[in-house]
Amino acid sequence: MKKKKGLTFKVISALILGALTGLLLNLFAPDVFAVVNPFVFVPLGQIFLALISMLVVPLVFLSIVLGTAGLGDPAKLGRIGMKTIGYFLVTTTIAITIGLSLSALVQPGSAGDFDIDAATYSPDDAPTIADTLLNIIPKNPLEAMTEGNMLQIIVFAVFVGLALTALGDKTTGILNIVEEGNEVMMYLVGIVMRFAPYGTFGLIATAIGSQGLAAIQAMGSYMLVVIGALLIHAAFTYGGTVYFLAKKNPIWFFKTFMPAMTVAFSTSSSTGTLPVSMEVAQRDLKVPKSISSFVQPLGATINMDGTAIMQGAATMFIAQAFMVDLTVGQLLTVVLTAVLASIGTAGVPGVGLIMLAMVLSSVGLPVEGIGLVLGIDRLLDMSRTAINISGDAACALMVAETEKKHEVEETEEAYMEPERA
Repeated sequence: MKKKKGLTFKVISALILGALTGLLLNLFAPDVFAVVNPFVFVPLGQIFLALISMLVVPLVFLSIVLGTAGLGDPAKLGRIGMKTIGYFLVTTTIAITIGLSLSALVQPGSAGDFDIDAATYSPDDAPTIADTLLNIIPKNPLEAMTEGNMLQIIVFAVFVGLALTALGDKTTGILNIVEEGNEVMMYLVGIVMRFAPYGTFGLIATAIGSQGLAAIQAMGSYMLVVIGALLIHAAFTYGGTVYFLAKKNPIWFFKTFMPAMTVAFSTSSSTGTLPVSMEVAQRDLKVPKSISSFVQPLGATINMDGTAIMQGAATMFIAQAFMVDLTVGQLLTVVLTAVLASIGTAGVPGVGLIMLAMVLSSVGLPVEGIGLVLGIDRLLDMSRTAINISGDAACALMVAETEKKHEVEETEEAYMEPERA
């Protein structure tokens, strides 16, 4: 317990110290920041990102295989899968609705004059929803692992887990190897986390030092809308899930899950934070390993509530800046497109901007408007990533609690069978 509290304190302290260091250097010694950043801050951050990225693919594959095999009954896997995906779709819809509503209320795009001519941004082509769904089955699993294609890795791992369950005693040796491999990965997570405070310091110092107060002040209203929507979503949607469905104290949930949230904040990567968030959920939130190993990797791939909030707020902000009034039909199109786009949004830094291009195009807004929010998106990306992984953990808690009833029923049926015989 002391070790956990010590690490949490160190990571949060590093986050605060990094923010202050970056801001002070940006304001009073920009020349010093230009020298120190590439030789100190960037290496610290990149080394930490490389360490946790190194573990992501093997950990996701092994944990999904183990989680699927641990669930055993295909009916149970289907039940948990439906609960998980249904929860993610509902909360994503709520998230973008909050983003749109708060933007419509505050009107951040009407707060000042924006340099529309300078709003130039040429995003890569965003994958269509059809392409995303058609490509979830890997033609080459090894290629999917090499490229880090999470949806394909998850699908292949589920098939392997189902095969291990169906073959039973014939594959006990392989299952043991998978369990031991998963233990090795979790041990490595513990080692990597010792470097977390240094990596957090470097990442935050770089992000804040590169932006400075000027960018923050220029986009103050938009930033407040996004951050406000994130807090509302976390408090009411996730807090409500934890309290009403998981039967737990929301304050306890957020306090206990804070170490993973701070790492997510510094890395801006749901996928990159996965090793840490799974460890905290299993060890501290007491989520069963079989459920955590299935729900959280899937959530890191398709559950992007924070990104959905950004897409709703940014769409409304850009429409206001260009003085375009969106109709009710267009707003519904934004909701639908953003929810579906979240399925294809990879859990890596900055990818939300690419998906935003799809949302803007769906309602005829100029994609160049993304340039208006591009400057401060790195800072907001950190905040919404922390919200994304919190939703994954809240879902895992909810699934674990609701599965208790089925476990009791299955136990009672097992006792009844001898009597019937």
